[in-house]
Amino acid sequence: MFEILVADKLADEGKAILKGQPDVKLTVQDKWAPGELGKALGNYDGVIIRSGVKIKGEDLASPGKLKAIARAGVGVDNVDVEAATKAGVLVMNTPDANTTTTAEHALALMLALSRKIPAADASLRAGKWDRNVFMGTQLAGKTLGIVGFGRIGRAVAKRALGLEMKVVAFDKFYFAETALDGQVKMIKDFDALLPMCDYITLHTPGGETLLGAEQLAKCKKGVRLVNAARGGLIDETALAEAIKSGHVAGAAIDVYPVEPGPEIELKAFIEKEQPLLALGDKVVLTPHLGASTTEAQTAAATDVVAGILTYLRGQGLVGAVNAGGVEVNLSPQEKAYADLAQRMGTILASITEKGFDSITLRTNGELPKRIANTLQRLAVMTLLKPFLTESLNVVNAFHLAEDRGISIRSETMGRAVQRAIQHSIELEITEKVAGETKTHTIIGTVFADNMPRVLGIKGYWMDMIPAGPMLLIVNKDRPGVIGLVGNTFGKLGINIADMTISRKGDRALMLLKLDSEASPEAIAALKTDPSLEVVKAIMLPPVEQQH
Repeated sequence: MFEILVADKLADEGKAILKGQPDVKLTVQDKWAPGELGKALGNYDGVIIRSGVKIKGEDLASPGKLKAIARAGVGVDNVDVEAATKAGVLVMNTPDANTTTTAEHALALMLALSRKIPAADASLRAGKWDRNVFMGTQLAGKTLGIVGFGRIGRAVAKRALGLEMKVVAFDKFYFAETALDGQVKMIKDFDALLPMCDYITLHTPGGETLLGAEQLAKCKKGVRLVNAARGGLIDETALAEAIKSGHVAGAAIDVYPVEPGPEIELKAFIEKEQPLLALGDKVVLTPHLGASTTEAQTAAATDVVAGILTYLRGQGLVGAVNAGGVEVNLSPQEKAYADLAQRMGTILASITEKGFDSITLRTNGELPKRIANTLQRLAVMTLLKPFLTESLNVVNAFHLAEDRGISIRSETMGRAVQRAIQHSIELEITEKVAGETKTHTIIGTVFADNMPRVLGIKGYWMDMIPAGPMLLIVNKDRPGVIGLVGNTFGKLGINIADMTISRKGDRALMLLKLDSEASPEAIAALKTDPSLEVVKAIMLPPVEQQH
C-alpha cells in the first residue's frame, strides 16, 4: 500500500485515478501553514504538487519514507532538487502535458503585442474608438528567433511557419544545421541570432539571464520580445530602458523573477513590475497563464499520477528530473543489459574485501554505449548496496559514492575486446589493501536470446548465466580441488546445478550455480583448505528471458 499526498490543487481527473487504485491510500490537502508541509513529507511514499507550494532543503533533511515528489507541470523551481537528490528522493514533472498550451500562449502574446489588443480592448471599454492609435504590425514575412528548441520551441516554430513567418533558432544542445525538414535554420551563435530577428521568443529552462543590456543592444532595432518560459531570462530593468529608448519596440511577458505567492504579496509584486507596467501598449503582461487551459491541467494531472504510480510500483521512471539520464523506455535487449549490469555489480561487490575507491564502466558496441548512463547508475547502485545503511537508489547512488571519495568513470573498451565480442560491458573496481591497489574486473554480454552472460571475472574467461545462489572460488590449480568442493557440498546436501572452471597460470576460478544457498557451514568447511584462496557466496535473482 502506497501513501500518496496531493499537497496542491490538482485537476479532479488526477485525483479520481488515485482514488480508484487498490494499492493507494490517498490524502488531499492543498493549504499549509508555514513549515507544516515539511513536517508531513516523510509520512508519505509520494507527494504531488503544482506551483502553489515550495519544498525546501530543510524539508528534506529527514525524508522518512518519501520516495518521490511529482510536479504537475514542467518546471520544478519550487523544489530543492539538489536536496532531494541527496535524500534519494526522485523529482518528477510532466514535460509533455502543457507543450501545446504554452506554445499557443506564446503565439497569443506575440499577436496581442503586435496588434495592441489589450490596450485596444481597454480603450473601447472606456468608451473610445481610437483606431489610428492602435496601428499594429503583421507577423507574416517577419523573422522569428526561437531561443531553446525543445518540445515547446519546436511547437512554436510549427505554428509560426503556419503564419508565414521565417523562423531561425538557437539551442546549444542542437547540432544539426536545420530543423523541421529544413524549414528552420539553426544558428550556432546566440549573439549572431539577435540582430537577425523581428521577434524573439524564449523557451529555455532558466538558470541564467539571456537578454541583459549588452544582448538587447545587439538586437535589431524595433525587435519585439516574448517570454513565456521562466522569469529572469530577461533583465527587466534593462528591458524597460530599451523600450523607453525605442530600441526594443515591445515585450510580452508571462513569467517573472519573483511571482505573487506565500513569500511575496501581490502589492509588492505590482510595485516591482511598475517599470514595465508603466510602458502602456508597448508591453503585454499576463499572470503566468502558459499552462492555464482546461486541457493542459487535465493532462498534467493524469500524467503526474501515471508517473508517480509507475515509479512507486517499480515499473520505471517517467519525467524524472534528477535521475541522471537513466533511460526507462528500453528495448528488450537494452533491458537485458540493464539487468546484466546489476548482476555484475552484485558479483564484484562480493569479491572486494573492504569496499573500493573507484568504479569504471566500459562499453563496447553501439547498443550498450547508447544506454551507458543507465548502466553506470545501476551498476554503482548494486556495488554500493552491501556497504551502506542509507536508502540507496538510482537517484542518489552517484552522490553517495562521491561523498565517500569513490571516483566514477565511463570509458570505451580496448580494441582487442571490441574485435572479440560485438557488444559487451565491463565493470572494474579498485581497492587499497595493505597499501596495495587491487583491481577486480568482470565482463559480460547479452546474446541473441536476451539472456545475460558473464564472460570473464578477474581475467578468468568463462560463459555463465549469473542467476540464483552461486559460489565463486579462486584456488591453486592442483588435482583434487574439484572433488573437495563436490564432496563437501554432497555431505551437506547442497546440489551443484552448473559449474564453469577457468585457468590462468597456477590459479583457477570456479563459478558454481547451486540449487540452494550455500550454508555458512559449507563456506566455513571450504575455507579450511589452504588450496582455496577465495570463497565467496553470491545471491542473485532468477533470470527471466526478455521478449
